[in-house]
Amino acid sequence: MITRKALPRRSFLRGMGVSIGLPFLDAMVPALSWAAKKPPVRLVFMYLPNGIDMPNWTPDYEGPLTTLPRILKPLEPFRDDILMLGNLTHNYGRGLLDGAGDHGRCCASYLTGAHVKKSATELHVDAPMSMDQLIAGKLGNQTPLPSLEIGMEDPRQTGSCDSGYSCGYTNNLSWKSETQPMPPILNPRMLFERLFGANADLTPAERQRQTRIRGSILDFVRESTRQLEGDLGPTDRRKLDEYLTDIRSIEQHLERASKDETPIRPDVPKPAGAPADFAEHYKLLTDMLTIALKADLTRVCTFMVTREGTSRSYREIGISDGHHPLTHHGGKLDQLAKVTQINEYHAKSFAGWVSRIAKVPEGDGRLLDNMMIVYGASLNDGNRHVHSDLPTLLVGRGGGTLKPGRRIVYRQETPFCNLHLSLMDRMGVDVESFGDSSDRLTGLENA
Repeated sequence: MITRKALPRRSFLRGMGVSIGLPFLDAMVPALSWAAKKPPVRLVFMYLPNGIDMPNWTPDYEGPLTTLPRILKPLEPFRDDILMLGNLTHNYGRGLLDGAGDHGRCCASYLTGAHVKKSATELHVDAPMSMDQLIAGKLGNQTPLPSLEIGMEDPRQTGSCDSGYSCGYTNNLSWKSETQPMPPILNPRMLFERLFGANADLTPAERQRQTRIRGSILDFVRESTRQLEGDLGPTDRRKLDEYLTDIRSIEQHLERASKDETPIRPDVPKPAGAPADFAEHYKLLTDMLTIALKADLTRVCTFMVTREGTSRSYREIGISDGHHPLTHHGGKLDQLAKVTQINEYHAKSFAGWVSRIAKVPEGDGRLLDNMMIVYGASLNDGNRHVHSDLPTLLVGRGGGTLKPGRRIVYRQETPFCNLHLSLMDRMGVDVESFGDSSDRLTGLENA
């Protein structure tokens, strides 16, 4: 007679001031259930700044994806997991009411589907909340973190923005209310502590001292881990070991970054744990995001691949010019070539993350099968600030609700908010309309 009691899905390893969520384990499936509970669907927005070199992004065909264009070449191994969506437009990114400049409008409208209200004294978007926060409000009680906001910025720059209150628009995708943005976490160490422990309010010096004293976060949950392993089968013990190994690997990466005392600029202290190298920083953040998704710590995340309007340089690939100035190339081929190179560099880093989550088993498939990742920008051509035909990929299978491997081109000026409605449907959040939506997107399920 089978009498095993299933391990609760919301199980944690706990220690002194530390709790670590667990990945999906076989032990979480009731022994007498005829079918395992389907894993939850997760939604991630991976936002690119300053627009894209569209001729090197856009295929010259519709239908099944074959060869991908130059910028997206790193994603070739995952063609069957990609929907390329064409002709989606963010009308509210246009300068009908110039509140925060074009970059501020396009960023703040991306998930709110609304105009930035003109104000010289406070942040204000003409929407009750962004769609990710609408999802978090409906589903957030099912996870420890209702939502997760992550961002990147070059630690070599003294400031994160160039002009006044408009910084709040270019730095924030997610909005809790009309006047309350949800600032992204920029520092990997702060993200680690948000996910796995307290003490986020410590100064960098105090945090480094504590790290030296305490060693690994895993030391605090050692007894809890030992007790759990005694109740697990061989497969689950292997999954748990791999999961905890990933956490320790991130800890070691953070330790190496914080010990690097080489000054980036003599007048700017290096943030503890935030690598100057873009690819290293991106991998560190996305590795932690992967753990958060595996452990079902959250189901909705926004990730800003640097802020909108950023002038970050990419010296690691030989580009010392600022990204934003380069996008205003005026047709100069040498500048445009550098924009393309930056776009490729971003896509290569993204493809590396997709390759890692594609290897994570979950249920009867992969973690990627239960995800929807929107990878794209709220500008088309950064030189002319075009807000139509936004570069948009939808990666993953949405728990079986998407049929990827295709390029779909909609009628011109199809509202980008139609995509939001379609995504919310698949997250189990039913709303009649959002922003300037006209309908759901068609064809996402069709083979």
